[in-house]
Amino acid sequence: PYVQHRGGPPGFVRVLDEKTLGFADFKGNRQYVSVGNLSGDDRVSLILMDYPKRTRLKLLGRAKRVELNQTELLAKLTLPGYPGQLERGFLIHVEAFDWNCPQHITPRFTAAEVEAATAPLRQRIAELEAQLPGSSTLARRDRRSGANAAALSRGR
Repeated sequence: PYVQHRGGPPGFVRVLDEKTLGFADFKGNRQYVSVGNLSGDDRVSLILMDYPKRTRLKLLGRAKRVELNQTELLAKLTLPGYPGQLERGFLIHVEAFDWNCPQHITPRFTAAEVEAATAPLRQRIAELEAQLPGSSTLARRDRRSGANAAALSRGR
């Protein structure tokens, strides 16, 4: 069987009801592999990952296409402000699911999550450096190197 990665911004898979998920399908590599596969067999399997929380959800279900003329349904599947060109949507009727063991899921974080987690630390470093005798922003910047210096001096 064919396997294909589907990714998108947080929330791109929409929960429509307790048995139905959906997502918008945007113009991409023009291979139409998903569309072709579903025309022969509507069974799908999804693995949904949340790396920071180390959780994995396996879903089995049946998929169907949502065409561009189904505007009311497509509106429920799209994310406002997403820049991609919409080609269609997909609905998945969930028939079975299972939460996996997190033992071998490596935690991963986005740049925004790392930035938020380390902001208080960078702020505290800046406060402590400001207390050093003879310290000035320029002198502190000279002791640092590269992008870290620029980012820290801007308070990031």
